Amino acid sequence: MSSSILACGRFRLDMSQPKIMAIINVTADSFSGDGCPDLDTAVRAAERAIKEGAEILDIGGESSRPGAAPVSEQQELDRVVPLVEALAPLNIPLSIDTVKPAVMRESIRAGADLINDIASFRAPGALEVVCSTSVALSVMHMQGEPGTMQRAPSYGDVVAEVKDFLDDRVRVLLDHGVVRERIVVDPGFGFGKTLDHNLALLRNLEVFGEAGYPVFVGMSRKTMLGAITGRDVNERVFAGAAAALLAVQRGARIVRTHDVGATRDVLRVWAAVEADSHAGFAAKC
Repeated sequence: MSSSILACGRFRLDMSQPKIMAIINVTADSFSGDGCPDLDTAVRAAERAIKEGAEILDIGGESSRPGAAPVSEQQELDRVVPLVEALAPLNIPLSIDTVKPAVMRESIRAGADLINDIASFRAPGALEVVCSTSVALSVMHMQGEPGTMQRAPSYGDVVAEVKDFLDDRVRVLLDHGVVRERIVVDPGFGFGKTLDHNLALLRNLEVFGEAGYPVFVGMSRKTMLGAITGRDVNERVFAGAAAALLAVQRGARIVRTHDVGATRDVLRVWAAVEADSHAGFAAKC
């Protein structure tokens, strides 16, 4: 059972109901092709996502798709910080998708509420930046690094190994004084995993919530869905919504998506069917 409250910067989020996180990419090379090339476009995308039902916005200034080229620290700061400043007045939690401590620090100063780090705060200086703040922290499993992670991922037992990694990173955060209510765990679908690995993680997703931390998932438009459906990246809306539903049914409490409206509709139908146990989500929708 996940913790009922996530302490998330300016917000305390009720984790008894799933939350939809909208992806706002301020990049030119997003794998999904929906990157925002400038601040005005990104603000409009964020406003549209909120209107469609997003409850958290995840802002990224560097693509983490397989084979993506890294960007400089200054370039990422220039992309991300002005957008955080522009969106902070909208009264919605703002997540920052970054591995760079400087971007974490300046984004928090600008108003960010959650740091979504695919490297799980292993970069030198990352822990020092985030641990003494009030922002929520998402730790994610990744085998390798984005440039090479999909070349030959290999595990003995993918579920056990991913869980052991996440447990270890959570212990590090706790040892640095982070309270439990600030921590989120993400098994890292598509980050150094084959289709079989991803499916095993999804089938056993409940395992990752056993310690009481909210489970965060991101499968929207990913290659695993293309491998199953045979569809191109921009034709995976239905597959992504189905994956989000399956994840929520297995305990996920934050679903990260490009396709907010479709995901909201699917979860709204699920909540209506499960009205006795999910009345809050159904009523809010």
